[in-house]
Formats: sequence, structure tokens, C-alpha cells
Amino acid sequence: MTSTVHRTCPLCEAVCGLTLTLDDGGHVTSVRGDRDDPFSKGFICPKGASLGRLDEDPDRLRRPLIREGGRWREAGWDEAFAAVERGLAEVTAAHGRQSVAVYLGNPNAHTMAGALYNGPLIKALGTRNVFSASSADQMPKHVASGLMFGHPLAIPVPDLDRADYLLMLGANPLESNGSLCTAPDFPGRLKALRRRGGRLVVVDPRRTRTAELADEHVFVRPGTDAYLLFGIVHTLFAEDLVTLAHQVNGLDEVRESAEHFPPDVVARRTGVPAEVIVRLARELAAAGRAAVYARIGTCTAEFGTLAQWLVDVVNTLTGNLDRPGGVMFPKPATEFAGRRGPYRVGRWRSRVRGLPEANGELPVATLADEIETPGEGQIKLLVTVAGNPVLSAPHGDRLDRALAGLDFMVSVDPYLNETTKHAHVILPPPRVLQSGHYDFALLGFAVRNYARYSPPLLPLDGQPSEAQILARLTMIASGADGDLDEFVIGQMLAKAVETPGSGVEGRDVAELRALLEGDTGAERRLDLMLKLGPYGEWAAGGDLSLRKLLDHPHGLDLGPLEPRLPEVLRTASGVVELAPPLLLEDVDRLRAGLDAEPAEMVLIGRRHLRSNNSWLHNVGPLVGGSNTCTLQINPADVARLGLGGEAVVRSAKGELTVPLEPTDTIMPGVVSLPHGWGHQGSSQAVAAKHAGVSANALTDETAVDVPSGNAVFNGVPVTISPTRVISAH
Repeated sequence: MTSTVHRTCPLCEAVCGLTLTLDDGGHVTSVRGDRDDPFSKGFICPKGASLGRLDEDPDRLRRPLIREGGRWREAGWDEAFAAVERGLAEVTAAHGRQSVAVYLGNPNAHTMAGALYNGPLIKALGTRNVFSASSADQMPKHVASGLMFGHPLAIPVPDLDRADYLLMLGANPLESNGSLCTAPDFPGRLKALRRRGGRLVVVDPRRTRTAELADEHVFVRPGTDAYLLFGIVHTLFAEDLVTLAHQVNGLDEVRESAEHFPPDVVARRTGVPAEVIVRLARELAAAGRAAVYARIGTCTAEFGTLAQWLVDVVNTLTGNLDRPGGVMFPKPATEFAGRRGPYRVGRWRSRVRGLPEANGELPVATLADEIETPGEGQIKLLVTVAGNPVLSAPHGDRLDRALAGLDFMVSVDPYLNETTKHAHVILPPPRVLQSGHYDFALLGFAVRNYARYSPPLLPLDGQPSEAQILARLTMIASGADGDLDEFVIGQMLAKAVETPGSGVEGRDVAELRALLEGDTGAERRLDLMLKLGPYGEWAAGGDLSLRKLLDHPHGLDLGPLEPRLPEVLRTASGVVELAPPLLLEDVDRLRAGLDAEPAEMVLIGRRHLRSNNSWLHNVGPLVGGSNTCTLQINPADVARLGLGGEAVVRSAKGELTVPLEPTDTIMPGVVSLPHGWGHQGSSQAVAAKHAGVSANALTDETAVDVPSGNAVFNGVPVTISPTRVISAH
């Protein structure tokens, strides 16, 4: 006897709907794309097809682990939480709350619990030492959007389904499935753009699978995207091609800054011919509906925030901001209006290096500094949630050594891995199919408004949910008793009834609380957010609720993106701030690098379709084939350097011996190593057999994008040499 069930895939940012077949024992026997999902329409990738294997991974922890000396033992949940409570009490009594730190990994963006409970946990811990994968990924986009539009989540996405022209930099959605742009079947949407007569141009140091699909691929030197974009801005002004559709501040300042970056000058720095830069500017200006989209390759670079800012400067100057077919702001179902006011970074700075806070976080590039450096505020206790910074943070070898010196560490994680091996207590969340799923974060970047909730498909069988684990940690940290969910619900309702125009203004909190549905606190909080949101039962003309999503298991189409800039803007001025002072200051640093000589060889990262950072390498069907840890290098460099089948790669921070993959898809002078490998000594059997090497043994934790503190992973200077000296005889 089998059953058919539906849920959203939680393994990347595409939020595809899946149709799963389960046998009587709750085992997944097949996974297909959900053809009735109005957003993904049956699309599925190898990651989603392997969901059952990930869910039943035999190496996944089922019970808490406590480390005593060098030995691990399984423990009951009460014993494990008691150990956490003792460890937290001892460290904070001796060193204070600022000796505590939190690290949140990438999977938190893919779980309900991560979205709902990490904020209260951080608040309860009472520390400013908050780190996450965001500062090894997309923090420059948050900072640029915050400074331009007033909120770090006010990120416009390309309106893929109506665009006539798409310029894409440092993104490879045919492998990543999209990032900060939630678009199931991204490849199909790009093909549809071309079929309707549109044009796709990809700028990248590699001829990626996405570049192969494009009408044009432009090679660019890693880390120089800001120069290229400034060359486009210069051309728009010089040729009187600027078209503004919205009121902005700072137009003159942008024009003055762009004067220093004419195409013939930036061509020498970027490797992109001046005539190509000029043509791209003209094409963007002439296209009926055009969008510029840039992702991780441009974020994790020396001038990441400037590049992200200039993306939307170009979108604004060509009249494509908040325009169908241009870049637009999604309206997620759980959106609740925030306050207007200036967005700021650097409200506090890291203790050792003085790096700026952004979005309430410090750069992960300085986590090892804060652990190793003695003095008041030295980190003595670390909480990690779904993160493996030893493999994902810059100079991971140093962080590995630093973690060994902590007084106490607790990890919420399903695996004993390169990071959690340092923990004193590991608290494993339940299986994927035992967890409810709603994409709070990712639906805020969707190219079409949409909502879908997937309830748990299997019982917990006595194990606490991830929400319950994080809630209990929060209560331990706060020293309070009670129900965290009820406390949060009460706070949200009290704020909503006092908010003018909220839909429940002036109503009774107890009455509203009685109307909430859901089997768990997390579900009741979701119901509240849906009802208060723009399509909700408690909004004018809305009817969305948890009940409606449960009644529509394939998801609900909430319509195409619509212009909404005035309601999105949270700047103090109420208009787009085109020239934020913080970014204009950084333009001086960009100008200083105009005449810099490029390094002979530089390292960049790489995405694989069957991988997501470090957390899918223990699934057999996803490892092997093209998903391997090799160093891509141009054949001309292989010949010039006299290389064989493998080579030694050295940087200022370390060295690796790596198998070579010669290919003309990468430009000369550039090598590429995929991110998230290096499973040395892992207890994950499949990952250990395909260990690879960690690119972050080579990256430099002292190199950061200045405005955001984001780590620099692209454009890392390296040398490449043979593994042995070849005799001339």
C-alpha cells in the first residue's frame, strides 16, 4: 500500500513543488515534480529527485550527542538540554554575555524553524556576536538595497517572464537554480525569454552552462564587475541615454563618480573591450523591458557592495526599476510593513578588527579573531545552527583550530561534521519529512507572487521538532519559563492592533488569538502572519490563511509582480537614494585600483547542479559525474606552467594539491575550485569517500568587501605549480 503526498523541495532557492510516493513504512519510493504546482509546474532537478535519500540518510543523527573528552555518547533530550544549560551558565557567569556567539548556516533559509526561532534565540542570548553564512554570500546585496531603498530585504528581482533583455553577471542559475531570485525552472524561463525574441547576455570568467545558453557570453576578470558596471553608467550619461521613471536623490553625484570610469579606461582593468561596454549600455537603454541581475560571483569579491549598488543604479537609470519586464519587488504573503527610517551599517563593530555590523551581524571573516584574541569580550561559547563554517568561512583551517579552544559549544545539526566535531553537545533536528515547511525568506525574492505550505508528512515519534529544539534553547538562554510561541504571538497581535491600517487596528487581542489555527506553535505563527499579510483574511479584501493553504496542497498563485515602489521604500526621504554617502566613499577605493596590475593567476568558486554548499555531499546519487572537486584551468595555462594531471595551488594562506580539469570554458589566468568540499575525517560515509579539498584553505579572512564586511572568495591571488619537478631529460 502506498500513498501520494505533496511538499515543497527545501534543498535550494527554487521552491519547486514535489510529488512523493511513500510506502507503509513512510519510506520514499519515488519523487516527481508536482505538475499541479502553479509556480514550478512539474520542474524538478537532481537534488529534489534525491530528497528521499537525504531524508533517510543513515549517517543522520537521531539522538543528541554529548562529548566527554575525546569520546561521544548518545544522550536523552533532557540530559542534553541540561548540559547546555550548565555550559551556558558557567561561561556567562565567568565571562559575561558578550563571550557568547551564534553562527547560522545556509540551511536556515530553507526551514520554518530557522526563520521563526533564530531571532528570539539571539535576543535571549543577549550578544552582539552574531555571525552567519550571509557574510560569506549575499550581504553586499542587503547593504546596497538597504542604503538605496531603506530596507535590506527590499531587493528587486528580474521580472523574468516579461523581460526582453537580461544582462546577468556572476550568476549561473542553470547550476544554482537561482539565488536571491526565486524562479523554479530558471532554465525554462531563460529559454522562453529567447523564444519570444529577447536577448540574454552573460558576463562571467567562465563559460558556464548558463553562458552556453545565452545569446552572448562576455569574459570578465574576476572581481572587476564594479568597473564594468561603472563603464555602463558612464556611457548612459555620456550618450544622454538616462531615463528616470522615479524620483531619486543623488543623480548628480552618480554622474560625477562615473566620470572617472570611461569604457576605454575600465576595459584595461576588466578585460572587456570598450566597444562591448558601450554596446551593452546602448542595448540596455534601447530595450523595451530590460533587467540587470548579478549574484554570488559579484558579491563575494573585493567590491561586492559597489557592484550590487551599480546593478540597481543601471536598472534605475534605464527606467527599468519597478517596471514590468524590468526589476520588481515581490509581495510575499507574510510581508508586514516596517518602519521608515535611515538604514545604517556599523552600528557596532567587531572587537578585534573593527569590522562593521550589517543587519545585526558581524562578518564571519573575523570569527576566528574573536575566538583567539584574549581580552574582555573574547568568545568562549559558540552556538551553531545548521552551519559548517570550517568549510564555508574564509581560511577555514584557522577557524578549525580556533573552535578547538572554545570553553563550550552547542550545535543544532543533523550531522557530526567538520564543525560540529568541536561541539560539546549536538542536538539533531528531525528528518525533512517530519518537518513542516514554508519558505518565509525565499518567497520574498519570487519572480511571481506565490504561497505554499507543506505540513509534516511523518510523525515525530518522540523526537522534538526543530522549532521545539530552538524554542527550548531560547528559554534556557532567557532563564524564563513558559511558551515561546504564545509569547511571540501575543507580541505580534499587540503590535498589529496598534498599527494604523493593519486590518485588525483596534480589535481585541484575545479574540484574534482564538481565531488562529494550527497544530503547533510554528503553524499558529504562520497562520497569524498569513492573516496579517497583504492577501490575508485580516487585510482588506483578502482571504489567505493557513487553512486555505492546507486546502490547496499544490500552492496558490497570487499573481504577477506589480509596480509597488512607493509602498516598499523605507528611506527617510521617501525616494530612492541613488548615491548613498557610504558607497560614494568606497568609490575612492575603486578608483585607486584602476591601474592595478592583475595577478598572474586568480581563484574563483563554482556551483554544481547536484550540490548546495557543504550539506548535500552525503547523498550517493548527488556525488560523482560532473559534481566533483577539480580545479578547472585553461589548457593554455596547463601548457605554460608545465602541469600534469594535478597541481599544487598556493595562496597567502595555504596550499592544496588538486586534480586538474583543463577546459577552454575558463579564461586564461583564472582557476576555479568548487565550494563546500574538504570532508576530511567526516563521519558521513559518502562524503568521506568523496572528500575533495576545501577551497577555503586558500581564501584570506583578512580580505573583505569594506562596506559590508563580506568575505572575498573570488579573485583570490594564487600560484599554480606541478606536484613534482619534471626532468628535462
